[in-house]
Amino acid sequence: MENSTQFTSFMLAGYSDSGHLKYFYFIIITVLYVSIVFTNTVLIVVICMERSLHEPMYLFLCSLFVNELYGSTALFPALMTHLVSDAHSVSTVYCYLQIFCIYTYGSIEFSNLAVMSYDRYLAICYPLQYNVLMTPNRVCILVCIIWLYSFVKFIITLSLTIRLKLCGNVIDKVYCDNYLVVKLACSTSDTTVNNIYGLYGVVLSVAVPLITILFSYIKILSICLKSSIETRQKAFSTCTPHLASLLNFSFGCFLNLLQSRFDRPMRNVPTVLHTMLSV
Repeated sequence: MENSTQFTSFMLAGYSDSGHLKYFYFIIITVLYVSIVFTNTVLIVVICMERSLHEPMYLFLCSLFVNELYGSTALFPALMTHLVSDAHSVSTVYCYLQIFCIYTYGSIEFSNLAVMSYDRYLAICYPLQYNVLMTPNRVCILVCIIWLYSFVKFIITLSLTIRLKLCGNVIDKVYCDNYLVVKLACSTSDTTVNNIYGLYGVVLSVAVPLITILFSYIKILSICLKSSIETRQKAFSTCTPHLASLLNFSFGCFLNLLQSRFDRPMRNVPTVLHTMLSV
């Protein structure tokens, strides 16, 4: 067993390959972050102020917009700071806080998309009962459950990570990642509980929402195939905002998975660049 040390900070090694392009990345990330904040803030204000938009789909979209602000603020300001700084270390407290924010952002996003797909299923397959089934109060309760569930689940994840004895403090990424911190543990036997709970988390955070989305769209597709062209067009327009959000999030998740788990396919791509692509 390697000797463990009580580290007070983590070193983010992902910035080492940014080189002379760091100011270019800084400008791109700044523009991207400002556009995300401005766009999502405007959309939230419009939905809140326009009573005609106080419908389930737009309320779920509002939750997505708030989550986008939450997730981007957890990542982009730190990225911008480190790009123009020669010091790429972060305190352990900040690192664990960033892990919590980024992971809860992902869980909230996917859970929200799953509930939105079921909402579209009810709207298309049960149009007469829809307004009774999806009242504004029920939508607000569902949104609160999504956020609360994600926070509680990742408080447990983070608690399991914090208890580990670490034999290193170098994270090969431009932000703190729970998977990479767990890999720094001195003993693999100490991470057994983390791995088991991580598998449980993947099932609840990915598998269950994915099954819900697939179920909803299979049902929607079966209804559309039996309906008129006009009904199909209406169903497609109804599902478009959700599908766009789902594809955008899935693309980011796919790139992040390649970066975290399979280093070889992304080895020749600067870390900052594929982090930008995955958000």
